[in-house]
Amino acid sequence: MILILLGTQDKPFERLLKAVSKEIKKGNIKDKVIAQIGYTNYEDKNIKTFDFATKEEIENLIDKAKIIITHAGVGTITECISRGKKVIVVPRLKKYGEHTNDHQLQITKEFAMKNYVFPLYNMNKLSNVLEEIKKFKPQRYESNAEKFRNAIRNYINSI
Repeated sequence: MILILLGTQDKPFERLLKAVSKEIKKGNIKDKVIAQIGYTNYEDKNIKTFDFATKEEIENLIDKAKIIITHAGVGTITECISRGKKVIVVPRLKKYGEHTNDHQLQITKEFAMKNYVFPLYNMNKLSNVLEEIKKFKPQRYESNAEKFRNAIRNYINSI
């Protein structure tokens, strides 16, 4: 199963769903596709969609997914890679009205540079990326949250 996660951003992200639909129609995607679409209005009989779900429901879907295609939301990405999933990240872009700025490009580049995710910057390359992700071996994700908390604790204690 391929899981698409568009997050809770209040702007649509049809561009990604249209690209996936195109690949399904071409026969390049044969897996079942489930998509959390948030505020995006999109219908395709080949994609099972829902707007929002609980954290537990999303985690359950992530666990079942073979591949995850997601927007560049840090929380979504870290949730997926901490579970060892193969993740394709597609940044929302300001020029398409998908976000207020292009910070998701920076997020995508950072996670890709560390080999945690596979980036998709050009929707016309989706079929290539779907082939390449099969061989992709993501780097094991190590959260630095505890190190960060310790640094804050140490700073506070030094005051």
